[in-house]
Amino acid sequence: MDKPTACAPPGCPRSAQSRRRLASVSVDLDPIGCYTAIHGLAPPAEALRHVVLERALPRFLDLFARYKVRATFFVVGSDLEVAGNRALLAEAVAAGHELGNHSHTHPYDLARRERAAILQDVRACHEALRSLLGVVPRGFRSPGYDMSVCLLDVLQEIGYRYDSSLLPSWPYYVAKLGVLAAMALRGRTSRAVLTSPAALLCPPLPYRPDPQRPHRRGQATLVELPVATTPGMRLPAIGTTLVLSERLRLHVLEAMQARPFFNLEMHGMDLLGAQQDHLPADLVRRQPDLQVPLAAKWQALASTLERLSADHDIVPLREVADEVHRHGGIFRPRS
Repeated sequence: MDKPTACAPPGCPRSAQSRRRLASVSVDLDPIGCYTAIHGLAPPAEALRHVVLERALPRFLDLFARYKVRATFFVVGSDLEVAGNRALLAEAVAAGHELGNHSHTHPYDLARRERAAILQDVRACHEALRSLLGVVPRGFRSPGYDMSVCLLDVLQEIGYRYDSSLLPSWPYYVAKLGVLAAMALRGRTSRAVLTSPAALLCPPLPYRPDPQRPHRRGQATLVELPVATTPGMRLPAIGTTLVLSERLRLHVLEAMQARPFFNLEMHGMDLLGAQQDHLPADLVRRQPDLQVPLAAKWQALASTLERLSADHDIVPLREVADEVHRHGGIFRPRS
């Protein structure tokens, strides 16, 4: 059962009881090659290699500007090798958005690798953001919502304030298990990996993890900001869920009214259009959200931000992490 977070603990300012709820909006800028790898397809054409940054990122910047949202973009470090990508991300920073570390090469098995390999990949992205954009990232999100003792240890060594990798959703886990099983039966290989089932039992709201058991509370030097799930069923309250079905979107948004914090995670893919961006037909057939027209996805996300803006303070994840470090949790009204 989900454990509620108290709204007014001892020592918390009395004004906290009257504050609006808190939300963060983040976008994982996974290159399109990550999706072809998931589905066991050939790498995309060179012209599409950076389509997420070239096409989707400007759309997100426009959308966020309309609703005065300061978001967090999780960047794959190797994308910074291209000058045009750096220029777009610099534009995001100038608009007040946060840039976070999403690994350097986006290996889905990053958390399963040896510590030295994890450190090399995470630090490479960290240094690319620092040296090429002048940004010192404070937060990390692992590819594939995965976490391990070694990965957590690396993040603490580098000095990160927060991690936001875990998605404690059993419906998502079961669906992913089914897809991977079906691919295996067809003889197709996916780069995706299943996360540890222990992640399904981690707290749904921000907490300080145990360095030896990252899915439980402890005394790590950073805080974990789990991706949003609904109370009870723990449906994934993420961009893909919101754009696939209006009925499901409204249900998720209503259910999230019971949470004091909404960590809304999206992907660059959420604002790509199959036709407008000339995406491969074999990828579109296997990626359900790419079968939704771009205009419909834009409207779904715009409606979501409009609703969130009405009764939430929407801030980058680094500011949420600062609040958790100060007070030990999110002390805002749940309804």
